[in-house]
Amino acid sequence: MTALQVYGPFADRGLDDLVRGFFHPVRATREAAAPIKVDVVEKDAAFVVTADLPGVAKDDIQVTIEGNHVTVAAEVKRDAQAKDGERILRSERYHGALRRSFVLPVDIDEAASHARYEGGVLELTLAKTPEQQPRKLTIQ
Repeated sequence: MTALQVYGPFADRGLDDLVRGFFHPVRATREAAAPIKVDVVEKDAAFVVTADLPGVAKDDIQVTIEGNHVTVAAEVKRDAQAKDGERILRSERYHGALRRSFVLPVDIDEAASHARYEGGVLELTLAKTPEQQPRKLTIQ
């Protein structure tokens, strides 16, 4: 004699995993670069931008300022070559170009701004341009 089984369409985890997986973000592939994480703090005379760039050499970082548009670019270099007697079982670290751009509310004075890189953290102090005060014309 066979046992009677009740069919439950939602008893299988397949549909549940499908629905739950729909709301999870898509996982990045190995070749995808992690975005440059930045913190931007506004002070009276400047903006302070702190960017995480671990494993990047100081010479491989470029900061471009055009008015109020700031771009941080870096080249991550990794030595993924197997040495004699070794074989790479897994390689997940990214190598390639990274880029992050953002717009600030006021123009930046490039001459008064400066950058410092230490311990994988880039700190930019971006001086604000002096605001142009409206001039009043005297009527004669």
